[in-house]
Amino acid sequence: MALIVSLFFGFVPMFLFAAFVYWLDRYEKEPKALLGAAFFWGVIIAAGGAFIINTAFGIGIYLFTGSEGASEFGTTSIVAPIVEEFLKGLAVMIVFFLFRREFDSILDGIIYGGIVALGFAATENVLYIYDRGFNESGWVGLWTLVFVRVILVGWQHPFYTAFTGIGFAVSRTNRNILIKLLAPLAGFAVAVTTHSFHNTFGGLIGGLEGLAIGTMVDWFGWSIMFVFIIWMIFHERSILKKHLVEEVSAGLISPAQYQRALSPWTVSFAPLRGRATSRFFQVCGELAHKKNQFTRHGDERGNAAIIEGLRRELAALAPQVR
Repeated sequence: MALIVSLFFGFVPMFLFAAFVYWLDRYEKEPKALLGAAFFWGVIIAAGGAFIINTAFGIGIYLFTGSEGASEFGTTSIVAPIVEEFLKGLAVMIVFFLFRREFDSILDGIIYGGIVALGFAATENVLYIYDRGFNESGWVGLWTLVFVRVILVGWQHPFYTAFTGIGFAVSRTNRNILIKLLAPLAGFAVAVTTHSFHNTFGGLIGGLEGLAIGTMVDWFGWSIMFVFIIWMIFHERSILKKHLVEEVSAGLISPAQYQRALSPWTVSFAPLRGRATSRFFQVCGELAHKKNQFTRHGDERGNAAIIEGLRRELAALAPQVR
């Protein structure tokens, strides 16, 4: 029973968090299949690989130093942040290279980084809740770890890996070759640094005081990231505002449809109005972003042909949307 409860509270909240992250991506949503693959990469490959590598390094440090404290500190503060952010970041890198057309903005980088990290967190939460919670302190320990892992530090892994996603997104949207090369490394470095800081900070203070102060620091960082995401949503709105004007002038969409396509609330709840309406606003977002890419990067991998295809689809959908 305790294992089932641990699985439930390990995975279900992370699924809900992932749904919230998906909802935040208003104007040009990423493919659900690709996001699902990223999530389960985090669940299986990133979490499984990290468990094996972290354990191996922990044993190695102990054998080398003969100190449990050195092994714990070395694994928690140095090895784990590097290994875990590398394995989570691999999923973002795969999307970046193999599904480049889906990597349109900074917000996309945050979305992919956050989703893979939530998959990782789901598996890690199960291990913490069951092993360090129930096995060590029974049901009281289990519910305590549920509260800590879900409520207090539930967003920690998405926060770290979002920086890796931002790094790849900056590389994707920039023409400067030096920035293209260095941005992913810089994003990964920030992810590792913030992860290591979290793991080290609470441990240095210790006890409930360390947990309380560490949680305050975490939530402050998450708040800044959330404000940045809101700013990026409005930035994406500005891309639609700029690049869909031409479609209104050409008679492809009406002025009323143009205004509705700019509304984050209309776009968010479009799926409730049917498949055609949902797809119409999705195509508006994709078309605006592809036109923005064409402006910045030219006919990269057939952008011009994609734009024309999206225009044809928009022309077919527009009469169905009132």
